[in-house]
Amino acid sequence: MLTQVLARRDDHACPVEAISAAYLGFAGGDAGIALRCAIADALSDLMEAERRTRERSRLISRGYIRTDPDPEAGPTS
Repeated sequence: MLTQVLARRDDHACPVEAISAAYLGFAGGDAGIALRCAIADALSDLMEAERRTRERSRLISRGYIRTDPDPEAGPTS
């Protein structure tokens, strides 16, 4: 949401200040709304990262060959 706004800004100030200023600007100066938007964006990003991690894990586990042991070979020791 605000990533595009932040990408367009060309100031080299502290990123925390730039992010908070962007959220405050988006919220019309209302700190409560800005905080809620920041939290919603952070949770959205966290859920997306977790989804990607699960997807990556699922793809990796499919890369392993899973076969039943040869029943005629008997136990190995």
